[in-house]
Amino acid sequence: MKWSVKKLVTTAMLAAVAGVLMSLEFSIPFMPVFYKVDFSDVPTVIALFSMGPASAMCVEIIKILIKLITVGTNSNYVGEFSNLIGAFMFILPIWLISKKTENSKKGMFTALAVSGVIRIAWACFCNAFITLPMYAASMGISIDDVVRAVSSANPAIQNLNTFIILATIPFNFIKIGLNYVIATAIFYRVAAAVPALRGADI
Repeated sequence: MKWSVKKLVTTAMLAAVAGVLMSLEFSIPFMPVFYKVDFSDVPTVIALFSMGPASAMCVEIIKILIKLITVGTNSNYVGEFSNLIGAFMFILPIWLISKKTENSKKGMFTALAVSGVIRIAWACFCNAFITLPMYAASMGISIDDVVRAVSSANPAIQNLNTFIILATIPFNFIKIGLNYVIATAIFYRVAAAVPALRGADI
């Protein structure tokens, strides 16, 4: 696939912004300490709507590298690994649905909604069978120890099931929802000023 200089530069700029936003993360009350909200999906969604999935994936990969270089990891790379997996889980569904609907507003909203459901479902599976076991192994403790460690933030979390129900699902709903709402608002505001941006191969 041929990339123009403008598309390459725009992708790099969005990736740089995403890297900064990923570093500006914050915690949510009653959530595990390693669950932090950031708005780094916003540049990715904008890149996806305007330049396609390859550009969006580049933004995701570069932003993770920027965060690791500038801030490092607070989850022994488990969180970053999870973010990279999650990128595939939302970029392709959004792109496929929005293309079939010719990037209409309804189509984009549908794509984001479907993507959100897929991402939350994947987050539940990923936490239960991949990231939590990896995190526990990297720390040299059991999964039950991890759950007990985060129960101080929310005493209702007693086991893996309650962790998924009371932490993973609501956290991802909040994070994904905020990112999608902001990204859509920014994209349509910019697209209104520069109509050629919508669906353009920059």
